[in-house]
Amino acid sequence: MHVGFKSDKGIMRPSNEDACFVLLPDKVYVLADGVGGGNSGEIASRTAVSEIANYVVRHPIKHVYDTMEIVAYLKDAIDKANKKIYEMAKNHSENFGMATTTIVVHIRKGKAYIANIGDSRVYLFRDYELTQLTEDHTYVNSLVRAGILSREEAEHDERKNVIIKALGAEYDVEPDFYQVDLKENDILICCSDGLYDEVSPEEIIDVINEKENMSDLARELISRANENGGRDNITIISLKVTEEDINE
Repeated sequence: MHVGFKSDKGIMRPSNEDACFVLLPDKVYVLADGVGGGNSGEIASRTAVSEIANYVVRHPIKHVYDTMEIVAYLKDAIDKANKKIYEMAKNHSENFGMATTTIVVHIRKGKAYIANIGDSRVYLFRDYELTQLTEDHTYVNSLVRAGILSREEAEHDERKNVIIKALGAEYDVEPDFYQVDLKENDILICCSDGLYDEVSPEEIIDVINEKENMSDLARELISRANENGGRDNITIISLKVTEEDINE
């Protein structure tokens, strides 16, 4: 697996409320985008990634085998992080209302296992096409799914970043889970909304075609987001699938 990752506060924000964590030996990749007043968003996102990473260290994922066990494992890791953030917000008034989006990706034997809460995204680039794998947990996307808004209308709706599900917002949370069969040279882009709000799918494809190195790809995508406005924090984990990942 070729891996690149980078986080940037953008141009308009005074601090970075995004966080990411890469556990290379375990092929586990975590990204979070925090929300909340003061520095609470930053606390929420960093708590999420550190709690999930610590869970993976304490409970080696290599001892988990079939699909349902992997899903249960990711669910347990996310539950532990969720309750930690929820209790922190409950017990400290300055953190009231803090929460975070969370993406967890695990690569195993030619498959990607993805858990998602919020509006951070995972994209798949294959055969020169970019496909969004995850579903946004936003108010506007719920209107799209109900047929009330079109995709085009949703893109320009001022409520498009209003999240309806996030880690730490409630005592119990239900992530979405996805399993994707991978091919050699597939590229996965995990990102916060600071990327896709500024950089169109067409421009993302152009950058992927330009940059073979995953670290260079992450840096260039962040550069493009900042050139296009940089109104939010931007975090990217870029993953390129190798032959070894398919045949392990």
